[in-house]
Amino acid sequence: MSVSEVSSLLNRDNTFSATLDHNGKVPVEHLEYGYIEKCKDVKHLEKILRVLRSGEEGVYPHLNQFCEDRLKSLDPTSRALRKEQPVATAASLPTEEWSQICEDLQRWQEESKDLEASMLKPSIFHGIGNENVPPVRGTDISVPLGQNPASKAKNKPPKRALPLDYKDWDKYDVDKECEMIDGGESKKDPAAVINSGHVKIRTRVDVTTLTEKEKLLMASREKDKGNEAFRAKGYEEAVAYYTRSLSIVPTVAVFNNRAQAEIKLQRWHRALQDCQRVLELEPLNLKALLRRATVFQHQGSLPLAAEDLRAVLRVEPHNTAAAKHLTEVDKKIREGQPELPIKGRKILIQDIEEDEEEAEEHARPVDPRQPVGGVDSVVSPVERGDMGNAQKKPYGGGRGDGASPHSDASNGSHGHHRRGRGGSWDKHKAAAHESPGPGKAANGTGKRGSTVSEPGAAKGGRPAGVDLDAPCGALPPPLARLKNEGNLLFKNGQFSDALGKYSQAIAGFTESGIDSPEDLCILYSNRAACYLKDGNSQECIQDCSKALELHPFSLKPLLRRATAYDSMERYRQAYADYKTVLQVDNSVQAAHDSVNRITRLLIEQDGPEWREKLPDIPLVPMSAQQHRREEAPTPEVLQARAEKAAQDTARRSELRFTALKQEGNEFVKKGQFQDALGKYTECLKLKPEECTVYTNRALCYLKVEKFAEAKQDCDAALGLEPTNKKAFYRRALANKGLKDYPASSSDLQEVLQQDPGVQEAEKELEEVTALLRQSLASGASPRKKVPITEVDGDQDRSTADSAPRPQEGGAINMQPADAYEFGQSLNAARSRGDAAACADLLSSVDPERLPRLLSNQLDGHVMGFVLEALDEHLLARDPGRVYRLLQSLHIAERFAVVLMLLETAERRRVTQLFEHLSAAQSDDFTKDDVQNLANKYII
Repeated sequence: MSVSEVSSLLNRDNTFSATLDHNGKVPVEHLEYGYIEKCKDVKHLEKILRVLRSGEEGVYPHLNQFCEDRLKSLDPTSRALRKEQPVATAASLPTEEWSQICEDLQRWQEESKDLEASMLKPSIFHGIGNENVPPVRGTDISVPLGQNPASKAKNKPPKRALPLDYKDWDKYDVDKECEMIDGGESKKDPAAVINSGHVKIRTRVDVTTLTEKEKLLMASREKDKGNEAFRAKGYEEAVAYYTRSLSIVPTVAVFNNRAQAEIKLQRWHRALQDCQRVLELEPLNLKALLRRATVFQHQGSLPLAAEDLRAVLRVEPHNTAAAKHLTEVDKKIREGQPELPIKGRKILIQDIEEDEEEAEEHARPVDPRQPVGGVDSVVSPVERGDMGNAQKKPYGGGRGDGASPHSDASNGSHGHHRRGRGGSWDKHKAAAHESPGPGKAANGTGKRGSTVSEPGAAKGGRPAGVDLDAPCGALPPPLARLKNEGNLLFKNGQFSDALGKYSQAIAGFTESGIDSPEDLCILYSNRAACYLKDGNSQECIQDCSKALELHPFSLKPLLRRATAYDSMERYRQAYADYKTVLQVDNSVQAAHDSVNRITRLLIEQDGPEWREKLPDIPLVPMSAQQHRREEAPTPEVLQARAEKAAQDTARRSELRFTALKQEGNEFVKKGQFQDALGKYTECLKLKPEECTVYTNRALCYLKVEKFAEAKQDCDAALGLEPTNKKAFYRRALANKGLKDYPASSSDLQEVLQQDPGVQEAEKELEEVTALLRQSLASGASPRKKVPITEVDGDQDRSTADSAPRPQEGGAINMQPADAYEFGQSLNAARSRGDAAACADLLSSVDPERLPRLLSNQLDGHVMGFVLEALDEHLLARDPGRVYRLLQSLHIAERFAVVLMLLETAERRRVTQLFEHLSAAQSDDFTKDDVQNLANKYII
């Protein structure tokens, strides 16, 4: 080490030691602004900050903050800058949130106590005291429930040998004692018994005397025992415990668990039954689908297993276990397919020596409903699985399913769905009971393994029930007959004979000079199908190419040529044809599968540059793309689409509504009420009938002192939920802000009537009552907003003329149509002091309408004037109407508040009115009725 390095180390040590005094503490000189500002040692600054915070040298808040800022500038992540957050209390949380927390804790405490009490009840094992519980795993010991296993072994003190004297030890025979010990041990030790099996566990539990909670608890315990046995690989024992649990309470989870245990035991049938039970209860249970797929795989039902795994992946596309399992199953399905090029059914050829009638009995005529000249044109080759050959299959073997090449006759090169030009095949079909003529035989069933042939049958013989003279497009009758014969032979699996018929038709077409490229294209395509079935892929490619020259982008020739290229391992050409097929009709699933398969092969063969080696893929014009020419959807399809669109819209609206409401709630918690208003307004656009949003937005309006808007939202909430307590309370606050103290008092009383324990409402009611008394004492009336509209000229005069005016000097309207007109009439009578006119007005209205007519106009003066009119003018004329009016008046909106604020003179007026009413004679009421009604007015 050099001298300079040693000196630097010494200087550093001296510098460090200089920052601390001889006691290891921070010197007082360092606790000042200048030193802290110059200090760059983070550790020393942390020590200074700790000293300042401790208060050992005094309390200096500004110096403390300065030191924190300096430390933050040097090391923002310093641990000394961390501050502990105080524990949340009721003062730090909103009232609603704190009350919700308290309610949750109280509920949790009560539930815990109830659960503990129910678990301590001894009745859970009532009635099964003598039943042995299942033994401990690995032993054959079971103990009754009421018996303690150690009860018989009492705590007796062990017998100890008495001490012996030295003389006794001299007499002790060691050899004899050893022999006795050895002999005793050999007698006492029983023969070892190897417990190779488990004691059979009872799979049924008697639960007739148990409650539902006890059943659930016992079923959960049995399930836990089964889970423990499963983890210990005791699958037999696990099945027994799961069965016990299911005998108590059947649940999906236990069925799933028992199915897994049965799979481990390779009991496929029982496992399948459990999976089926789960799927009956929950059709999309993923565990049940996975386990049923495993069962299907072991049972050899690979397509069913693949279907279940695909169902799992539709629900969870990223389920790796299901994807891996599906890959294995698909691989086994592909490996199980035959690889030999020829695997056909055996053809039984018999020499028939009977007469024609016996031959007809052996042969089964072709069903006249089967197509011959273009009836099945609307069926795509992929759906039928006939001559489309969209999938790579063994060649040379007939399908025997009625597939025929003549479907091209109506489908045409472009796949247009039309019938042959000669008209419907039904016009030309023969009767089903027609018998073959002399020298002709009835050709058979269409299945190669049961075909019965007779000499001359393949040479143009006419089978029973089939019209071989049916027209085919623009072909002349001889050529149409050749084509129909070829179609029938192809359908019966006689591909070589069909090939000859198509060749004759093509030769005759060329000689006749007919101008119908579509029909010639179909003949070449059908002959290509015969070549493909016979394994002659080269000739198939040539005929398909000729067909495509006559009619480009015809679907079936493209598919057959692609299949032929694929069979010859000319994958690049096959890929190009399959891609062209998908341009014509992208719904051909076999083309999609072949493209995916060939893509993998080309990547393995040519590497990453495989696309550069592909031949040119032609661009299919729009007119030839079949999937572009979709038919108009049916009304059912349109309805289904509309329902799905409505469901999707509702789901998206629900998600957006929930997100907006949550954002609004977050803004309220942060005190950002203006932002919360925007969120709640957007929520109401999505769901205008949501009461909670109205009350939340009313709260925000109250916070920003928009009391009129808050009152409107509360009114809307009460229109949706007439007993909403929050809406009443917040409308009371809004009315208080609008200085409408009677309305505010009425709403607060409604809140207390619903819930007398709301302390906030009690405090607000006291405050509003005091404000109301002050306003009445000062003579001020609640202010009301009057909308003012600017108008011009004649409009102003016309508006002024049409507006209702107070009826001060004119006649009083005795037939008011609404609350406004009633108020105008009542105010006119009151301003004149005309109690008789008020009595006439009250006698003209329906008593049941009185609360709605008074509405928010009821106050102490109005009520006194009404009572005066009833007592002095109406009572003598119609006491029954007075009783009904008083019975309706006490349910008015502000009655309770107004009654509480009545002055002494007005209270005497109320008492006098009921005294006079009780003395009046009427059939509408009794004295008891009057007394009961008076109790609501006199307090």
